[in-house]
Amino acid sequence: MTEVTSAHVPSRVVLNQADIDRALTRIAHEILEANKGSQDLVLLGIPSRGYPLAVRLAAKIAAADPTVNAETIVGQLDVTMFRDDLSHQPTRPPRHTRLPLTGIDNKVVVLIDDVLYSGRTIRAALDALVDLGRPRIVRLAVLVDRGHRELPIRADHVGKNLPTSSSEKVRVHLEEIDSVDGVPVNEVVIEAGK
Repeated sequence: MTEVTSAHVPSRVVLNQADIDRALTRIAHEILEANKGSQDLVLLGIPSRGYPLAVRLAAKIAAADPTVNAETIVGQLDVTMFRDDLSHQPTRPPRHTRLPLTGIDNKVVVLIDDVLYSGRTIRAALDALVDLGRPRIVRLAVLVDRGHRELPIRADHVGKNLPTSSSEKVRVHLEEIDSVDGVPVNEVVIEAGK
C-alpha cells in the first residue's frame, strides 16, 4: 500500500469516496448500454490505478447484470514497454498483463484508466493490445479527463471532466493502493502547480 503524504503542496479534493462510487456506477451502466448488454465484454485496467477501477466496474456490471461473473471479464494490461516516453520518465518496473481466460479476440474491450491527460498511456495501451489479439471494438473509460491532449484520443466513458492547468497535478487515491496514516483513502485531488 502506498502512503499518501502531503508535502505542504496546496491541494483540493474534487471527488470524494461517494463521488467516485457514483461515477463508477454511471460508467458501468453506460458501458452496458453502449454494448447492448454484457456479451463479449472485457475490462482491461491499466496499472496501477486503472486495474482496481476495472475490478470495481466489473463488480458494478455484475450487480446490474446477474449473468456476469465479475472475475471472468476483468484483466490487467501493462503498457510500460510500449510507452514513447521511457527515456524521460523514472524507471518503472513492468507489471504483469493478465487477460481473462476468454482472451480479447473478437471481444468488446474497454480500457480502464484513472486519469486521461496527454493520451500517451492510451496510445501505448492500443499498441499493447495489437500484440495480444484483435478485439472487435476498443473503448476507453476513465475516472477523470483533465484535458491537455497531445494525441487525438478521447474517452467514451468519463467519470468527471476536470479542466486543469498543465502545471496542476491530478492525483487519484484508491483504497486498494493508497492510505493516509495507515487508513485507506478514496479521493481525487488537484495539487497546485509549481
